[in-house]
Amino acid sequence: MPVRDVLIIHASEYLWEVATALYGEKGEPRVSWVEAKLYALLDSKVGYVMGGLRQIRTKRQLTAHQEKVIDKTLTYFTNHRHMMDYATYLEKGYPLATGVIEGTCGSLVKDRMEQAGMRWSLAGAQAILLQRAVVQNGDWEDFWNYLIDAERERLYPRVYERAAHYEKAA
Repeated sequence: MPVRDVLIIHASEYLWEVATALYGEKGEPRVSWVEAKLYALLDSKVGYVMGGLRQIRTKRQLTAHQEKVIDKTLTYFTNHRHMMDYATYLEKGYPLATGVIEGTCGSLVKDRMEQAGMRWSLAGAQAILLQRAVVQNGDWEDFWNYLIDAERERLYPRVYERAAHYEKAA
């Protein structure tokens, strides 16, 4: 799942900007308007939200600033609509914000790979990152137990065959 596919935070920022332009920063309908639009986006109804913005644009008397904000939001939604299938993302358990991914990249990759004087081959970087992920996930002990068992089976397969035979007999 590419990072670009989960942009709900950015979409909500655009909606808040529209709501503020339409209702003012303290306007009572502002929060409920944004809430309704966000629920529609979470149901993957991007077209519905865009249609509503177009109706506001054509049916209301708007200031130049309000028109500009709505146009900017419509452009964003048009350009990213193919990445805004949030109902599917939620169903599959994907995170809907890039912060989790960006934070992981920073702590998993950047902090380790960009230390002073370090140079990496692709294979070396991949090996270190895989090992670092195991440590950060708290799977270090399980990893070593698996590795030891796999090596024992590789080096001494007959011992394991006998052990399996004895377990079946018991």
